[in-house]
Parts: sequence; C-alpha cells; structure tokens
Amino acid sequence: MPDSTSLWGLFLSAFISSTLFPGGSEVVLGTLATHHTHDPWQLLGIATLGNTLGALTTWLLGLLLARRMRPETRLAPPRQRALEHVRKWGSPVLLLSWLPVAGDPLCFAAGFLRLPVLASFLFIALGKAARYAAILFAFA
Repeated sequence: MPDSTSLWGLFLSAFISSTLFPGGSEVVLGTLATHHTHDPWQLLGIATLGNTLGALTTWLLGLLLARRMRPETRLAPPRQRALEHVRKWGSPVLLLSWLPVAGDPLCFAAGFLRLPVLASFLFIALGKAARYAAILFAFA
C-alpha cells in the first residue's frame, strides 16, 4: 500500500472510530507501527487528529441537538449519565473521551452543555494522544 494511502486509511479509521460508529483505529495504528515504514510521531499526529476531529463531530451533534430540543425532553440513560459527569467535572472530563463506550457520550454531552469548543478540543486531543502514544509504545 502506498505511504499516503496507508496514512489516509489511518486518519479515516481514527475519525470513524471516534464518531458514533465503531472502528478499529488501534489495529490500523499498530499494524503501521510494526511495519516501521512511517515515523511514529507522524502516526501519532495523524491518528490523534482523526480521532479528535471525529470526537468534535460528536460534540457538534450534541450542540445541534441541544439547540433543537425542548427542555423537558429526556436523553437516553448513557447520555444522561454523561451529562451529569460533564456538569460536575467540566471540560477536563474529556481527557477520558478515548474510553470505549463512555467516550462518545462524554463528547456529545460537552456539546449539549455548550462547553467551550477550544477547551473541549484541547482536552479531547490530550486524552486521545495519550492513548495512541501508549499503543505506539506497546508496538515499539
């Protein structure tokens, strides 16, 4: 696979993995890391960017729903729990946005509660970068 194709594949896999759809970006990252054809920092940056932008898409969906929803409408239980955590801890809870199952509702809740996009972006990116760095370290 040509270099740019594999990097685009990593980006798309990371993006999709961080939206409401399941994905396997960790497998793609690990596979590319074991081939030693790309700089690990480049892999880390691309995976983190894709995953962060996917999470911000979920954040935006939360914001859009909040603008269209009536105040008395209830959210599904996972999103309701995420709202409680985000209300309590604020943007720093988005460091945990990398967690399977729980991460997407946290990003959604942050948008729903209209947390500042820059703070959300920074905490999401830090959490996702730490996870991908750990994966790269494991495959090094």
